[in-house]
Amino acid sequence: MSNFDQNAILRGMQLTLVGVHRALQNPDLLTSTHYRQAAIAVAAGVAIRLLVAVPIIGVRLLLWILALFVNMDHAQWDDDVTKGLHFFENSVLQLPFFLMTLMRYITPTLDQTFMDSLRWVDQTYIQKHKTEDPHNLRALYYPNLHMYPNHGPKEDKPKSALKKALTVLVSKYSRKAGISLAVVTLSYVPYVGRFVLPAASFYTFSGAVGTQPALVIFGVSLFLPRKYLVLFLQSYFSSRTLMRELLQPYFARVRYSKEQKKLWFKDRAGVLFGFGLGFFVFVKIPLFGVLIYGLAEASTAYLITKITDPPPDPSKAEEFKNESLRWKNKHEFLNLPWEKLDAFNIEMHEPKHQSDVRQTPRKQFS
Repeated sequence: MSNFDQNAILRGMQLTLVGVHRALQNPDLLTSTHYRQAAIAVAAGVAIRLLVAVPIIGVRLLLWILALFVNMDHAQWDDDVTKGLHFFENSVLQLPFFLMTLMRYITPTLDQTFMDSLRWVDQTYIQKHKTEDPHNLRALYYPNLHMYPNHGPKEDKPKSALKKALTVLVSKYSRKAGISLAVVTLSYVPYVGRFVLPAASFYTFSGAVGTQPALVIFGVSLFLPRKYLVLFLQSYFSSRTLMRELLQPYFARVRYSKEQKKLWFKDRAGVLFGFGLGFFVFVKIPLFGVLIYGLAEASTAYLITKITDPPPDPSKAEEFKNESLRWKNKHEFLNLPWEKLDAFNIEMHEPKHQSDVRQTPRKQFS
């Protein structure tokens, strides 16, 4: 449970709130460019809701036509069909959430939102500690990370590369959606069906929190209705997926291998889950959720400064990747007083790259 305990999850939720507060203080979020992107996000939100609603509208239309020939005044199955379809689309298949993640590839401005916010976090940090000795401050994140090649989706990227990235995303979603459908379908099998979702819960959490806590989850889930079990599991998986999507601008520059990334996420699992869960709840709000997605990306810049070291010059990237797999100051950070979250930046980080601080003009932070 060391990576996924209650304190780590709560710290992640705290970082969600503080990250949002910092992001909203950034004047760059109020520029015409971001207003335009907000308008695009609202339009995309409307399109997503309409697209998801098409099957339900189609079924309701079919039932309305059927009602012209069959007396359905006392029938309940028509409501059950539409409610079931809505549940499968939004809770089992997570269609609105999937369509929202496609925005990163359609309008790849979320990457710029992350980088702008990271620069703002550095500026805020310097301002808060401008009366202190610069040699005692942490190194900056934005200057060096900005020099790393960006392998993420970009407007000037060849269509073939974007097509490949989209194919990978659709493939991953299709596989997850297929597994979700199979598990939920098996849960309707007589006698053994009631054990399918609890078994899936045990399998899911045994690797994340350990065998004994997973057994507790298995026992409790035996008494929960199917609907709540599905919502519980999908909230967990979707929060993890959201967190991975939000961190894409960082990993598009600091290119970890698959095994390295797995270790990186595992060592920070609790905090990342808490951070992603808070945003996942708000992202599901119709229309408004699309705007929250952009705010979540901006807040992720603040998260990065708490869970990993400032990146060095790109020439030292390989050494940095090996050293940063483990969250070195995890225990110190998790044991900080709740009101002193920023103390981590001064007291816990070793100033390895002080040249970054000295080379950054002071007027940048005025």
